[in-house]
Amino acid sequence: MAKTIEPISSWQNGEEKEATVFVLTSSYDNLSTSANFNYQLNQLIPTPPNPPTPPMYPMYNTLVTGSLIISGQDYLDWDAATDANEWAYNWAAGELKLTIIPD
Repeated sequence: MAKTIEPISSWQNGEEKEATVFVLTSSYDNLSTSANFNYQLNQLIPTPPNPPTPPMYPMYNTLVTGSLIISGQDYLDWDAATDANEWAYNWAAGELKLTIIPD
């Protein structure tokens, strides 16, 4: 699962590039009080016109990686959320000052 975000500039190998894809995964959850999320801010690699074999899924260039820890009331709110994945994405985007573009 990934979310489209308003473009974020990142310096990569001597060039300014724009991340437009936000990927969030849970890497640890003690099932009680805290969890760890890993995130990526990615640049979408356009598919060339008429490729010999179209890719099975979008291709990305990862520009930024990091992690976030959720705990306290935020953890409780995430646990109680009707759509925990959507809640987690919105929480993480807020922590990182990202704007998710609705589908």
